[in-house]
Amino acid sequence: MWLDRLAGQSSSPSSSQPGSRPYSPAPRRTPSGLGPYITSQQRPGLTPRSSSLSLASTESSASSFLASSRRANGSTLKESRTIYTGPEPVEILEKLLGDDGRNASSTKSANDPSGTISAKDLELEFDFGGLSIRELALSEDSAIEEGDGAYRPQAAEEYERDKAKFEDLHRSIRACDEVLNSVETNLTSFRNDLATVSADIETLQARSTALNVRLENRKAVEKGLGPVVEEISVSPTVVSKIADGHIDESWVKIVAEIDRRVTAQKKNASSAQNSKGLQDLGPLLEKLVLKAVERIRDFLVAQIKALRSPHINAQIIQHQNFLKFKDLYSFLHKHHSTLADEICQAYMNTMRWYYVNQFTRYESALKKIKIHVLDKTDVLGNEDTSRKGTVLSSSKIAGPPHDAFNLGRRIDLLRTHNQSALSSYLAEEDQSTHYLEVPFRNFNLALIDNASAEYTFLASFFSPALTYSTISRHFTYIFEPTFQMGQAMTKELLADTYDALGVLLGIRLNQHFQFELQRRKIPAADGYLNGTAMLLWPRLQFIMNAHCDSVRALTTALPTRPPTSKAEQGKLSAAPHVCTQRFGQLMQGILALSTEAGDDEPVVTSLRRLRSEMEAFLTKYSAAFGNDRRKRERFLYNNYSLILTIISDTPGRLAVEEQEHFEGLKTAFQEAA
Repeated sequence: MWLDRLAGQSSSPSSSQPGSRPYSPAPRRTPSGLGPYITSQQRPGLTPRSSSLSLASTESSASSFLASSRRANGSTLKESRTIYTGPEPVEILEKLLGDDGRNASSTKSANDPSGTISAKDLELEFDFGGLSIRELALSEDSAIEEGDGAYRPQAAEEYERDKAKFEDLHRSIRACDEVLNSVETNLTSFRNDLATVSADIETLQARSTALNVRLENRKAVEKGLGPVVEEISVSPTVVSKIADGHIDESWVKIVAEIDRRVTAQKKNASSAQNSKGLQDLGPLLEKLVLKAVERIRDFLVAQIKALRSPHINAQIIQHQNFLKFKDLYSFLHKHHSTLADEICQAYMNTMRWYYVNQFTRYESALKKIKIHVLDKTDVLGNEDTSRKGTVLSSSKIAGPPHDAFNLGRRIDLLRTHNQSALSSYLAEEDQSTHYLEVPFRNFNLALIDNASAEYTFLASFFSPALTYSTISRHFTYIFEPTFQMGQAMTKELLADTYDALGVLLGIRLNQHFQFELQRRKIPAADGYLNGTAMLLWPRLQFIMNAHCDSVRALTTALPTRPPTSKAEQGKLSAAPHVCTQRFGQLMQGILALSTEAGDDEPVVTSLRRLRSEMEAFLTKYSAAFGNDRRKRERFLYNNYSLILTIISDTPGRLAVEEQEHFEGLKTAFQEAA
């Protein structure tokens, strides 16, 4: 029996069997135990005993199972058995237990003491349960056959039950086959559709290529024929727009296009290459030009009439209705110059009347402003030689109080950033009293602003149809009566005044207006401002001469000999004279208004002449102290010191020269003080 097991082991050395022995009566050995058999370590090429027994029983069971299954299915195949043809078991046992085996086991025992068989291992008793070795092997085979992997014959009921399962499985498989067949059919149809779509795409690509070629050819033809067709044809839309369309920016563009077409048609008509189409187009273009001229005339006349409406702002109409359509006048002047000149003349007459009317009303409003009247009594030498406590004294009784020699805040008109004129309503409602420079400034400021706006409009609207010299003549024609009104108002303000500071303020304001016109590049109003300056400078010279004459008369009126009585000598004082105070204030005002003036201005000569007259007066007046040289020099020192104190804070080159002059006079008489 052991030989059979060894033979089975040698015949299938590579088969894997479980390493446990459930049916062996011998106790299980631990890896560390010593016994006659190695249980924890197997020899190479050998399997446990139970594996060999299980192999033999499994082989016989498998053969019987195959045979029974073949008979159950009614198979006619012959049953085949496997015959062992390996070496004899005795030979294998001899090889294992021979000298080689003993030598190998002794060698291994020497190296590994756990592999040797001791006396204790020989004393082990195996309990086979009263079974022989063959019965024990057969019992293991029967246990294997009773396992889960054993085959048993089926009963009729089990067969019927399994038959229904197999029928259901068969139906499921057939249903899957049908679904797969439908999927195959759909995929085949989809493949055919894809082929059709691909063919259609190729057709469309071919048609697209052909259309692109035709489009490029048409573009090339249109590029060559388009300009020619446009030159010999006019769109019906253009004709209807010119005849009946509303005049707006699009209408102006169409008129400009018609003008371009007419110019091109005339140019081609003069050349030898004149086609029949261009000849037929000529009369149509002429009719369109005449219709456009007619509509432009009506439009401009309506706008000129609007300027004559009461309480209308001409600048709004100019910007919204004239400048927006300035190309229309150029078209009109190009195709009908006589009509254009008539419309221009109508516009000039209208604006001439407009400005005269507006500034007449404004002048009337400014005349309602109360003005300080400074006459010939407001000169330096008007006071007598008696000493008075107040510096400001006048022989006038009527009129509000004023200071004819003190500049004060009157200079703010030059320094202000408010460049707007006083409105007519505010001028009529103003109850305060002003000096002459206030109405002068407001009237001329309004006039300069309107003149600048009008000249700018004329240059923008009538150019390039008219030259700038012609435009300047038109501007002069429009503003001629208004400029005459302004100069008449200036003459009226300067007629009887002796306000030297007011006249000088008017001169500085007039110079400021000239600089502003130069900055705005408006040369047409220079004549008016130059004429105004010719009115202001002579009047200033006259007033300065009046001051000099009054001081000279005051000097002449002084006694040639000093007083002899003690009472008269006691009235004399070394305090500054009242004329000195007035002269200092007048000089300070003139110097403050002449910070940027040059030596060539007439006011410089007049001021120095007045200074000489004042020094002569003070020198002669000091002679009243007689032989008292100390009092005389003290009097002169006090007067020059007062003048220097008044003008000491005034800036400007001319002021610095006067300060140095009076500083020298003060120093000359300082020792006596």
